[in-house]
Amino acid sequence: MNFEQLIARRFLKRDRQNLSRPLVNIAIYTIALGVVVMIMAVSILRGFQKEITNKVVGFGSHISIRSYGWVNDYDEIPVLVSESEIKSLYQLPNVASVQPYCYKGGMLKTDDQIQGIIFKGLGNGFDSTFFNANIKKGRLFKSATPSADGESQPSNEIIISERMAAKMLLDTGMKARTYFWTGSNYRARAFQVVGIYNTDLAEFDDHYIIGDIGQVQRLNGWVDGEVAGYEVLVNDFDKLDQTLDAVKGSTSPELSVTSIREEQPSMFAWLDLLNSNIVLILVIMGIVCAVSVVSALLIMIFEKTAMIGLLKTLGATTRSIRRIFIFKATTIVGEGLLIGNVVALILCFLQSTFHIVRLDSESYSMPFVPVDINIWYFLAISIGTLLLCMAALLLPSTYISHIDPAKSIRVE
Repeated sequence: MNFEQLIARRFLKRDRQNLSRPLVNIAIYTIALGVVVMIMAVSILRGFQKEITNKVVGFGSHISIRSYGWVNDYDEIPVLVSESEIKSLYQLPNVASVQPYCYKGGMLKTDDQIQGIIFKGLGNGFDSTFFNANIKKGRLFKSATPSADGESQPSNEIIISERMAAKMLLDTGMKARTYFWTGSNYRARAFQVVGIYNTDLAEFDDHYIIGDIGQVQRLNGWVDGEVAGYEVLVNDFDKLDQTLDAVKGSTSPELSVTSIREEQPSMFAWLDLLNSNIVLILVIMGIVCAVSVVSALLIMIFEKTAMIGLLKTLGATTRSIRRIFIFKATTIVGEGLLIGNVVALILCFLQSTFHIVRLDSESYSMPFVPVDINIWYFLAISIGTLLLCMAALLLPSTYISHIDPAKSIRVE
């Protein structure tokens, strides 16, 4: 133990007679509260961004590959499935899966209701993680199965959303009558509802039904192998732009390659805007923590003016005395950080596990407050708060150099 640490522990020890003790306690709890607020704010907002992103990507993909001539999701121009192209995409480092898809616009009709729909067709081997996680009743549809003559027969099964099921009075096991436009005419189809999903994202839940890609191919008059395009899912969303460039380099120049950010610009612009709220909260709470610990340090310096004068008389340098108080202030900050991290971790765990704080899913597109627990948030906020407080402590510690030993000892 060096000289500064010894003095800090012996002579700056908090006791009941010290004027600084209440303020030091306030500083510790203020820092703890500030850390809790910062960690919870970052975890909740990042959780919200991740949850919305996963839902938007779940109905589409991270990257879409289609013909340049496509008009909208209701009237696609087909492209031919290229096995060599799919294999080359799978060789890219950040690509998780590649799956063909088709869309077809139409309507769902019952005796009393009519609902506009988008039929999304998916084939064998598609990534069902998203829909499996959001199925509330029944099961996922089965894909095409080979018939007796060796040709595959499209599955007649579909899944619909809870919102659509409630509006159209449909349930699992029931038939859904649909009508699809083909030029100036329409085609009627009756599908078997085998599952009901819910994502709380009204923009998609109100319109999408999911089924076998073969049904859309037949409705469009396409041959086997013709699809609207490919959906590419990535492992790391933060590397989406790099993967997008790699996918463009691995596909034909005749195909359009776009990312989910380009297809949903308003949605992601809104999500990015939340980052400014995070920065504002971090700045405000960081300033509060710094002001609190600076106030506590100033009170300790004023309270120990005579001790500072005595130490200077005995030969201690101003730099050495400054270290004594900064060491003590660092201890205060450390206690606050420890308490804040423990409390924040407990609160995040409770909310993530038990969903204590609920939300109106109609307004927030999710039934509870999402929390993204990430150790890097805890470390970054703790280190940032510590550095900010230490930088703020340099200013009040310079007051020590202005203390005259003769005057301070005479006053005491």
